[in-house]
Amino acid sequence: MTALKIVLAGALLTVSCAIASAQQAPTVRVKGTIEKVDGSVLTLKTADGETKLTLTGNAQIVGVVKASMADIKENTFLGSAAMPQPDGTQKALEVHIFPEAMRGTGEGHRPFNIPGSTMTNGTAAGATVSGVDGAAVKLKYKDGEKLIIVPPNVPIVRYEIGSAADLKPGAAFTVTAATKKPDGTLEAARINVGRDGTVPQ
Repeated sequence: MTALKIVLAGALLTVSCAIASAQQAPTVRVKGTIEKVDGSVLTLKTADGETKLTLTGNAQIVGVVKASMADIKENTFLGSAAMPQPDGTQKALEVHIFPEAMRGTGEGHRPFNIPGSTMTNGTAAGATVSGVDGAAVKLKYKDGEKLIIVPPNVPIVRYEIGSAADLKPGAAFTVTAATKKPDGTLEAARINVGRDGTVPQ
């Protein structure tokens, strides 16, 4: 019985290590334009050159279109990459508005992949207010709230549920979390693709 327990404990430890290893797989942010589409494999042109990306079987394709502060109403679910300010506000680097079907995506406040920046996803509480530094919108999420200041030149986009039809040569894209495979190619479960010339941040 003791030997069986040891074997089971060892098996559980192996599984736990495997899970931990999978969770710690580093991801990279990739952006550029799509050059070629071959089923689920995309040939991409980035600042570092050409690379290939495989979309997983359940990959989410998100269409990205231009928007404005006028599209942000009370109860709109949105996200903002931002730089924390001394007064506790967040100065937006970009703002993206989610469709209702994506409400709750990444809700919360956390560090972002640009050094020193944050990402806040939450629900707009009240109308936007104009100020000296730009428009301001309060985002509420389950653990708190943040005031986001949006300067006039900050990109504002709206996310829409996309499809394979969005994956076409010449379209700009961003993948926020691609996994590098042993052969040097990339794999991802989500890709943001610009529509009508929009360039995802």
